[in-house]
Amino acid sequence: MSEVASYKIACLCELRDDQGRYLLLHRAKSPNKGLYSPIGGKLETALGESPTQCAQREIAEEAGLTIALNRLHLAGIISEKGYRSADGAPPTHWLMFWFRVLDPVRTERIEFDEGRLEWIEPGRLMDLDLPRTDREIIWPTVLGHTGPGCFTLHIDCTVKPMRWALEGT
Repeated sequence: MSEVASYKIACLCELRDDQGRYLLLHRAKSPNKGLYSPIGGKLETALGESPTQCAQREIAEEAGLTIALNRLHLAGIISEKGYRSADGAPPTHWLMFWFRVLDPVRTERIEFDEGRLEWIEPGRLMDLDLPRTDREIIWPTVLGHTGPGCFTLHIDCTVKPMRWALEGT
């Protein structure tokens, strides 16, 4: 019998400071333990939380920052079919909302139970230990999307090589 992937809904949050550096989490827990990722987390579906409310909550929990809902711009919707994290977790289907904080931020918070926050220069981003889909597909898409609209990206991780399509902007 083949493994059945669960479906999870999450948000990822792009925060930058006034120098243009990205605030990333060096993860201490699964999924993607030991790798770098944006701040984010799973939507509280049982509470009826919206994706924007999830982004706001995750930023408060992880970076200790209060960001007004109207300062969160939905820049992208990313779906991953059958994603397998490097730490051996079962395959998962992800639906992720990528939010860009419109204003530069500053935080004093560095370390918490999920890992360590680090400010990363844009030129160093691809030198980090990133999940494969982030390195090969997600970050290049995010960095290339400078318009006011929202991109939609689908990644099929169940085939080799992975297939992906930018389905809309």
